[in-house]
Amino acid sequence: MRNITMIIIHCSATRSDRPFPVTSLIACHRQRFGYTGYHYYITRNGQTHQTRHENLVGAHAKGYNTHSIGICYEGGLLPNGHPADTRTEAQKAALWHLLQSLLADYPQARILGHCELPGVTKTCPNFLASREYADLQPAA
Repeated sequence: MRNITMIIIHCSATRSDRPFPVTSLIACHRQRFGYTGYHYYITRNGQTHQTRHENLVGAHAKGYNTHSIGICYEGGLLPNGHPADTRTEAQKAALWHLLQSLLADYPQARILGHCELPGVTKTCPNFLASREYADLQPAA
C-alpha cells in the first residue's frame, strides 16, 4: 500500500467543444508513457473512470507521483484554446464524490491542483482545488 499524501487534480487540456473520451486519454497516455498516468478520469457527462489502480504509481505530476493519486477531468480549454475551468455540473458533482471517497481512504491527503505544486508553471486544472475543496470531509 502506498502512502498517499496528495490528491492532485488535472484537466486534459482539451477543448470543451471537442470530445476527448476515456479511450482517447488511454491511447494518448499509452503512446507517451506506456500506460495511463492518471488514476481517475471524469468525462463531461460526469462518468468517473478508474484508469490506473491506486496502488500503482502514476505519471501525472513529476516529482510527486510516488505519494499521490492523480485525477483528471475532460476539458480545461475553451473552444478558442484558452485555458479555463470548463467543468460541467456533472463533472463537479462526480469530482466532489470521488474526493470524498478518496479522503475516507486517505484522510491525511491534501487536495491540490497541478498548478499549485512548487515549480509548476501550467494553469492546470484552471481552478484552485485547494481552495474549492478546503472544507471537504470524507464520506461517512
